[in-house]
Amino acid sequence: MVKNRVGLYPGTFDPITVGHYDIIRRASKLVDTLVIGVAMNPGKNPLFTVEERVEMVTKMTEEFPGTNFQVKPFNNLLMHFAEQVGAAIIIRGLRAVSDFEYEFQMVGMNRRLNSEIETVFLMASDQHQFIASSLVKEIALLNGDITKFVSATTAKKIIERVKLIKNNTTD
Repeated sequence: MVKNRVGLYPGTFDPITVGHYDIIRRASKLVDTLVIGVAMNPGKNPLFTVEERVEMVTKMTEEFPGTNFQVKPFNNLLMHFAEQVGAAIIIRGLRAVSDFEYEFQMVGMNRRLNSEIETVFLMASDQHQFIASSLVKEIALLNGDITKFVSATTAKKIIERVKLIKNNTTD
């Protein structure tokens, strides 16, 4: 019997960057189905709604024909969501040592919640190690060029949202 190995790559993806794209591309080689879990996470003050973020991630995954992707929002414990989607592996991207410290704590806690689900870390590619969604938003808010850090479609959406924000704060 052939088993469908399901991996879960969770994140806020506000916005999805070329760094996320790289991890998605590489993670898709490790599993039969990759679920990209878009966390609602209102505490992070997202620039985009969860529906908008799901749409942006979905559009990006369309560039991988033949790969089985599912993009789903979630607003519960990561381990509960992993169980719901049948994930055997959680995939996390690491950019720096500071990411590792946080992720190390999360892995320990997640193992206590469900020791059957493994966490796999993928190091960010050297050309993407400095990219963070929060920095992309800050650059956009300060009228900087973000086109090297996100897809053209995502850049357009960010620029439109930033204009809207600026127009609403100058009224």
